[in-house]
Amino acid sequence: MTSPSPVLNDRVRAARTATGTGEAVLAALILFTLFAGDFWRNLISWPGYFALAGVLAVVSAVLVVRSRPSFRWRTTPKTLVLFLAFAIVSIAWSAYPGASALGVLATLATTIGGLFLGLRLGWPGLLSALGNAFRWILGLSLLFELVVAVFVRHPVLPLTPAQPVPSGKLPQAFFWSRELLFHGGPIQGIVGNSNLLAMIALLSLVVFGIQLADRTVRRGSAISWLVVAALTLALTRSATVIAAAIVTAVVLGFALWARRAGPARRTPVYVVGLAAIAAVIVLVSVFASRIPALFGKSEDLTGRLDIWKAVTGLAQQRPVFGWGWVSYWAPWVKPFDGLATRNGVEYLQAHNAWLDVWLQLGIVGLVVFILVVLTTFGRSWFLAVDRVRTSVTDVQPYRAIALLPLLLLAALIAQSFAESRILIEGGWALLVALCVATKRTAP
Repeated sequence: MTSPSPVLNDRVRAARTATGTGEAVLAALILFTLFAGDFWRNLISWPGYFALAGVLAVVSAVLVVRSRPSFRWRTTPKTLVLFLAFAIVSIAWSAYPGASALGVLATLATTIGGLFLGLRLGWPGLLSALGNAFRWILGLSLLFELVVAVFVRHPVLPLTPAQPVPSGKLPQAFFWSRELLFHGGPIQGIVGNSNLLAMIALLSLVVFGIQLADRTVRRGSAISWLVVAALTLALTRSATVIAAAIVTAVVLGFALWARRAGPARRTPVYVVGLAAIAAVIVLVSVFASRIPALFGKSEDLTGRLDIWKAVTGLAQQRPVFGWGWVSYWAPWVKPFDGLATRNGVEYLQAHNAWLDVWLQLGIVGLVVFILVVLTTFGRSWFLAVDRVRTSVTDVQPYRAIALLPLLLLAALIAQSFAESRILIEGGWALLVALCVATKRTAP
């Protein structure tokens, strides 16, 4: 039997070091809480969740400050700083200054978590923390659905609902689990939402696949969790995340093509990529009414068209600077009170991150947000397709982990056209972590 290569040994040691420290455990808990916030809210109530999130934010801030990260303006993502500054100053003209102050506080607390992930862990540590958090979420979700299906045998409401449960027939969105595991789904898992669980499953496929390719975990374990993630994604039956998975796979294909072509022969990659984007825009414009049927959706995209129309109308009233940053919509203030209500359920997002930013921060804020995403994507692309240089010539082999920021960001961007999750909780923290880390270090 041949002994493992030195490179493999180094990767395994790095992965084990990243998973064996107190900071690694904290990072996994932060990611679990950010991506499975509804689990804590359904279990221990909103006040309990706020207490937990506050503690995690304070601990993260202390660790970041104690590490004394070297500040260099050159390695600081300026677009991110500008976006946060604009969100803060929007309180001055906000139509709901109190709610804006709370929204800014929530965004800053989430940003602290993202800074901790991006500054303290390094790429192997971030990969390991994501893997650990997602394993817990997926494992507990399937166990939860199994217990409900086998022992409870009826839909389950949250233990601590955010609002009084009305009598009579309840909308499906009220239930924590709808007891559909043995009916082929859609299952909702511990997060209580099939789309959120599906997105976690998609991100898990990226993380577990990279761990398998780089051999940072045991092969059998990686394959087993890849199967779990794929099964979970299938059982959620989420059309929006299936579309995001297709986009992520296409981005992966282009990245691998660019790697093989090399820096001197990438022009066809970019030409075909731009042509594909243009073709998609044209096809969506021409066949917009038929596309939902391909994914099993109603023509109004499960009420999204009505929400987008209402949000667009409001945004046009304050087109330049917006109504004021609020992050999650505050349902107790105008204009959000009753803005997006469907089948008795009040939604607290525009179901489109770009419309949400336009509504809250206007065209100016939207331009800055686009720059945040595009610059992060650009850095992620070149980290994925270029070899790490240690001398004048390329001597380092490609590694799968170099694809991590690109594929995670591709999934987040694809999801952002149907959900606003990239602006809150796990989506925002992950965007911040990728924005900061790609500016400072290479995988």
